[in-house]
Amino acid sequence: MPRILIAGCGYVGRVTADLFYAAGWAVEGWTHSAESAEKLSAKPYSVGAVDIADKAQVGACDVTFDAIIQCVSSSGGDADTYRHVYFNGARNLLDRFSGSKMLFTSSTSVYAQRGGSWVTEESETNPARETGRILLETERLVLDHGGIIARLAGVYGPGRSALLSKFLAGTAIVDPENDRFVNQVHRDDIAAGLFLLLDRPSPAGEIYNVVDDQPILQSECYRWLARKLNRPIPPLGRSTSISKRGASNKRVSNSKLRRLGWAPRYPSFAEAMEKSILPSFSGYERLPPRAFAS
Repeated sequence: MPRILIAGCGYVGRVTADLFYAAGWAVEGWTHSAESAEKLSAKPYSVGAVDIADKAQVGACDVTFDAIIQCVSSSGGDADTYRHVYFNGARNLLDRFSGSKMLFTSSTSVYAQRGGSWVTEESETNPARETGRILLETERLVLDHGGIIARLAGVYGPGRSALLSKFLAGTAIVDPENDRFVNQVHRDDIAAGLFLLLDRPSPAGEIYNVVDDQPILQSECYRWLARKLNRPIPPLGRSTSISKRGASNKRVSNSKLRRLGWAPRYPSFAEAMEKSILPSFSGYERLPPRAFAS
């Protein structure tokens, strides 16, 4: 029975852990806090509180693993937090579990293209922000140890969608002068991709984009939501919000991962919203019934 460690058993990690467990893997999950671990105490596998950025805590683990997925979150932190959580965490895991296959979940924010062009794993990575540069540094560390990199697009799923949150809160703005393509991927499709990369032999030292099939302009996302929910289109204006993914504007290709046999269950924004996200979203149930007319 192969054994896997999910280092970061959060929004994405716990669904990924469930998938590996269902497939017969021996699973162990780690969370940053005891409170988070306690919330997962009913899981059929062990979940413990371990700070992977703490070398001593990681070193105290006396179990070996065939594979490790580092999918911790920085919770929107600054560059120091990114270095602490991502780079130091990866280094500690690699040092302690040198014989394990490592998969690091990075971000498509490392692509800084601004012209709306398609990008692949071979495209230039030159992020303007220090946080993006730290992700690239962590990627290189993992790749140098024969690991795998999964660059995730914007994560959404049940109870989680930045665009829907802004729309429902009335803070969304359509900015014609700075419209940009949004690259997203459903949480469950991420889990399926991570499972695919580790459940069967795959080349070491490879990078894969994990993103749905249809990048969509941010303005089109808001227009679709307005039609679906029978609400006004957000007002025109100049957006002053700062995206975690910077000022980039690109369309991210998933062709490389698809060639391995992965296919997203939710290939587009509209399909994910219809089937998974809207019915589960806080605030959705408080809208008047007419808002859900097809």
